[in-house]
Amino acid sequence: MTRTVALVCNSDEIYYGENTMKRFTTLVFAALIALTLSMPVLAQGTTGTNNSKAAAQKNAKEEKKQAAKAKKQAQKAKKNADKEAKKTSKK
Repeated sequence: MTRTVALVCNSDEIYYGENTMKRFTTLVFAALIALTLSMPVLAQGTTGTNNSKAAAQKNAKEEKKQAAKAKKQAQKAKKNADKEAKKTSKK
């Protein structure tokens, strides 16, 4: 019980594969639309996780920079204080 597919260009002929082709085309478009609609949901979840990790790493780097800067300023202030102490002791 096989049905033959006849694709003839005459307008009087019946296309046996026309219904099958319509169903196939509808299925393909439905799959593409479903895929397109689901993509942002997947991307959004992944991006949110990566952004929080990146933000945490960025904050840690900024804290390290600020700590190093504060330490450097403290050393500079101590050095200047030692210089002032030497100047006043020489007088």
